Amino acid sequence: MSTPRLGSILLGSADPERLRTWYIEAFEALQQPSGFLDFDGFDVLVDSRDDVATTTVEPGRVILNFEVTDARKVAAHLDAMGVSWVAPLEERKDGLFGTLLDPDGNYVQIIELNAEYLAAARGGSGMLAGAVAFNGFSVDDIPRAQEFYRDTLGIPVTEQHGMLHLHVGGNREILVYPKPNHEPATYTMLNFPVDDIDAAVAWLRERGVEMEKFDGVDDDGVFRKGGPLIAWFRDPAGNIMSVIKE
Repeated sequence: MSTPRLGSILLGSADPERLRTWYIEAFEALQQPSGFLDFDGFDVLVDSRDDVATTTVEPGRVILNFEVTDARKVAAHLDAMGVSWVAPLEERKDGLFGTLLDPDGNYVQIIELNAEYLAAARGGSGMLAGAVAFNGFSVDDIPRAQEFYRDTLGIPVTEQHGMLHLHVGGNREILVYPKPNHEPATYTMLNFPVDDIDAAVAWLRERGVEMEKFDGVDDDGVFRKGGPLIAWFRDPAGNIMSVIKE
């Protein structure tokens, strides 16, 4: 028997709308059509129950832990919301930790693990083992690239010092920098995992993106001759991208 996967958590509340709204504001949760709150791939359902008190009786029994990349910034945002801290943000051996109360009195903890802890947890060692690495690639026209990634692909994009930061899933950033003598690589620079490859290709084509016809690719733009289903396209600078079925 394979190990079961913990798919979601249900928070029972006498005032679910208030609690749901608070989590959306506090941690930028995405509310799905099903009603679940999506915290970067982990689902929490806030639901009405008539067998729970207005305020949690034993708040320490279940604690929601939110791992963040900038605990001080998150704490400042929570302070602006007027939250009550059980244990204010503090430096511990493994990083920054702080515990607060949600509107129902549940314990919520924000955690920023340090590089040393992350390196040890993953079996690594050395100065770079715990670093949150990021990748980047060049383009020949920053404004044109920004328009493509922001408006055509719908990716959140910010610009700093003449370079673009693509804010993709998993709280990751990809750096796009200008290079006058840019030459596109012959390999895939970015892969976008999707659940439905045909729907993803159709969506891209609707937005004016032309799919690449590499060897082995079917007429519909998808490679189906072994391995994961994948379809390639290019950005305005000629960099190769793909949508790939997980």
